[in-house]
Amino acid sequence: MSKGILVVDDAAFMRMMIKDVLTKNGFEVVGEAENGAKAIEQFKELNPILTIMDITMPEIDGIQAVKEIKKIDSDAKIIMCSAMGQQAMVIEAIQAGAKDFIVKPFQADRVIEAVKKVLG
Repeated sequence: MSKGILVVDDAAFMRMMIKDVLTKNGFEVVGEAENGAKAIEQFKELNPILTIMDITMPEIDGIQAVKEIKKIDSDAKIIMCSAMGQQAMVIEAIQAGAKDFIVKPFQADRVIEAVKKVLG
C-alpha cells in the first residue's frame, strides 16, 4: 500500500507547484501523470492514497479518468483541480466519485486543507 500522492495535470508547472506545496507540508508525491490515460496506468502501478487530478487534459480527461480509477478501486480518494468557471464539470467530477476540488489559481493552504479533509 502506497502512502503517497499521485499528481495529474497536463501542465508541468502545475504539477511542480502542487508537488512543491505537498512536499513542503510533509506529504510524499509518488507519481505524476500528464493525462488521464497515464493517470490510470500510474494509479494501477502505484496505488496512491490520494490522486489530485486536473479536469481538462488531452487523451482522457479528468472526469473519465476518475470513472476508470473508481472501477479499479471504489475507495480511491481523488481531488479535482479545475479552472474558474468549470462548475458544471466539477459537479460531474464529484458525481463520478471525486471527494473534493480545488480551483486554479489555487492557494497553498486550500490545497493542504482539501488533502487533509479527504485523507481525514
